[in-house]
Amino acid sequence: MAEQRSPKVLSLSWGEIEIEGVGRVKDAMLHPGGGGEWDWRVTGTAHSPGIQPADVEPLLAAGATTVVLSRGQQLVLQVMPETEQLLAARGVDVHIAETREAIRVYNLLADAGVRVGALLHSTC
Repeated sequence: MAEQRSPKVLSLSWGEIEIEGVGRVKDAMLHPGGGGEWDWRVTGTAHSPGIQPADVEPLLAAGATTVVLSRGQQLVLQVMPETEQLLAARGVDVHIAETREAIRVYNLLADAGVRVGALLHSTC
């Protein structure tokens, strides 16, 4: 079975992320082998307290060994300390950044063949 790679982010504008092989979404959940829309309602995520452990579980289940979390283009989205603790406990490298920087890091890792996952917020 061929190694599944993480899809690249092709573009970002306010409210829209374009992903290779996926298309355009508002917020993205990406992982080795694919990705799609990140629907915050599934886990009840809000800007504060932010990205929850339940939000990153699908990335880990898909085999991500590195995770990139975006805080939005205006750094409004937070990341719960419990989420960082979960990733650390599982030995997962984590990068947290403003969305454009998060996409830059994510694409570099994907290009390098790293099993990277990401949660990307396209607005605030």
